[in-house]
Amino acid sequence: MVQGSVKRGAEPTAAETGSGAGLGFRPLYLQVREKLTERMIGGLWPPGMLLPSEQRLAAELGVSQGTVRKALDAMAADHLLVRRQGRGTFVAEQEEGRILFQFFRLRPDDGRAPFPESTPISLRPDRAGEEEAELLRLAPRARVWRLQRLRALDGVPLITEEIVLPFERFRRLEKMAPLPNNLYAFYAGVFGITIARAEERLKAVAAGPEDAAALGCLKGTPLLEVDRIAFGLDEKPVERRISRCLTDAHHYSSTPR
Repeated sequence: MVQGSVKRGAEPTAAETGSGAGLGFRPLYLQVREKLTERMIGGLWPPGMLLPSEQRLAAELGVSQGTVRKALDAMAADHLLVRRQGRGTFVAEQEEGRILFQFFRLRPDDGRAPFPESTPISLRPDRAGEEEAELLRLAPRARVWRLQRLRALDGVPLITEEIVLPFERFRRLEKMAPLPNNLYAFYAGVFGITIARAEERLKAVAAGPEDAAALGCLKGTPLLEVDRIAFGLDEKPVERRISRCLTDAHHYSSTPR
């Protein structure tokens, strides 16, 4: 009979180790991360809370302390947790500067990181287009909010944005206008929706009449288009955002880890 084996250096699964009740056939630290994230989604671990010790979590989940540490390290790397020397590990709070610059990548060529400013242009209920419904995992023609705004650096308009949000998850949105500059902190603080990650597609486009008028450039001026889908802690898509950026004196900055 052929016996199963674990590749050298690979993270054992719960099934391979016989530990971790209720965990399945994936690397064990990822399963632990998922279990811990569920506590954040369910409100059991609110922002700012001090987590139990690694030893206690390991005992609760029936895994090794090293596996728990690896899961917590992965969550800290994704800005979901904050390690504080001598104090412990805390659920990250959505501080204005931290979360804004985690996702805002346009920088002046001189290396500075000025705080972006936002001017809402319109907010209205609408129906999702075919592509939007697919990307946001909505039913065809589902209701959405459509937000348009203009963003500036150093007082100079550089970015037009169109943001599409599922109507049912943001039902009270219109009553909260005008919306703040940092939408992701707003989502977390008002709706309990934490943006955990984003997927982006970048391409060069030509400015159309509306973008040209908003940005004060000529029609046909090259722009950088950033098409983003933002995901919550539950891995459900929360937002589709299309940003078109003037990059004459700016660039998109990304540091892969």
